[in-house]
Amino acid sequence: MLLASINLNKRIGAAGARSNLAAWLREHGVTAVFAQEPFKPADRTPPALGGFTFAGGDGHLAAWISEDLAPPAVSSPRTWVQRIELEWLVVLQVHLDAHAGVSRAAQLAELAAMAVAEDGRPLLVCGDFNLAPHPEDGLFGEEISTFTTDAERQTLRQLLQGAGLVDTTAETTPAFTFERVRSGKPSRFRCDLALLSDHLTTTATVTPDATVRSGAKAFTDHSALLIDLPVTGRAGEPDDALFALSELTGQSSAAPAQREYQPHKTAMSRQAPSPASRAVTEYLTGPLGVRSVLDHGCGRGADVTHYRSAGLDAEGFDPHDDFGWPRPERTGFDLVTSMFVLNVLPDPWQRIQALKDVASFARPGGHVVVVTRSPEEIAKAATDGGWTAHHDGFWSSQSKGTFQRGIDPGEITALARRAGLSPAAGAPVLPLPGVCHAVLTKPRA
Repeated sequence: MLLASINLNKRIGAAGARSNLAAWLREHGVTAVFAQEPFKPADRTPPALGGFTFAGGDGHLAAWISEDLAPPAVSSPRTWVQRIELEWLVVLQVHLDAHAGVSRAAQLAELAAMAVAEDGRPLLVCGDFNLAPHPEDGLFGEEISTFTTDAERQTLRQLLQGAGLVDTTAETTPAFTFERVRSGKPSRFRCDLALLSDHLTTTATVTPDATVRSGAKAFTDHSALLIDLPVTGRAGEPDDALFALSELTGQSSAAPAQREYQPHKTAMSRQAPSPASRAVTEYLTGPLGVRSVLDHGCGRGADVTHYRSAGLDAEGFDPHDDFGWPRPERTGFDLVTSMFVLNVLPDPWQRIQALKDVASFARPGGHVVVVTRSPEEIAKAATDGGWTAHHDGFWSSQSKGTFQRGIDPGEITALARRAGLSPAAGAPVLPLPGVCHAVLTKPRA
């Protein structure tokens, strides 16, 4: 899904600017528009954008979604921030105070609290921050501008660190998104930002586009940010649309139909333990002093049987009731394993939630082993099987409702950090060719 974040400088009430915006959206195939200062007065009826449905907001902050897609849930916690639930992703669209650094610093601190309150859910924080994140991001003439205060930058750093966000357009040579002549000198700022959860940066691209503020087809004075994310939107109801954006672009942005995910249908019927579980008992349980094990997402339980045969106090859990492994009443296991579970969950938020649940069963100082199918294996299977792209992976079978994504060790670790887990220093590396894994630990209280 391609998103556009842009300050429209209150212009799209004018037919010319609105026409240029619509042409630009069609040209790039944008499916969601997040706009700061879109129109005036702020309480007017929102202007219509051809091919889009107004999702919510006002003249301070507003959102439109392709008519192919079901409108997302939109709320406005403050006049300067809008919260948008875009499938598994939460977008916080902001327009910070344009005049007072003290006010911006306070808004950033409040934004940090909002991000923490999302409890690890994948985040995009985008919009016009009205500040330069680094001194070189704000120039007055050829000198560093004094507009942004140290307090603002420090609070922004705290937001990034506390919520695990990456400033996706930060470069050694800034791509300024706003330029204006003041007192005969150019004032240039990289103030339109897209802050993204760190584990999403390998699957997303963010591109500033300055063409929207120059030339005959300009419709604002800020650069747009084009944000390409692995989000597959739900198809909208036919009655919602007068005509679909796909009629203009020739491409549909919606999933063909909403499917019920059934990850349990990927579980294998094993007569023998998995190679991953054998590697755990051969290389890991001894060196780590493991006596108790929980296999989280155990399927039919072949690996639980293996752990018990190795003399371990082992239990299994699988949320699919028919497998017969109900949720254990005990916690505090020395080791919790998660074998080929993350890669069948259809989005990063479900993977983080699964890892939070995994972590809840480990004792403080205990360990977690996560094993996944590799990106290379899934890419080959998708090509060979003609799988359909969905979110950041593929429908391996739309009729069954099964999903697959290859997940490398770096991504496992990035997701695990959201669940309160850390890489286990000095832990043995398991010899598991062709698959990926990470050995993690639950910090002591």
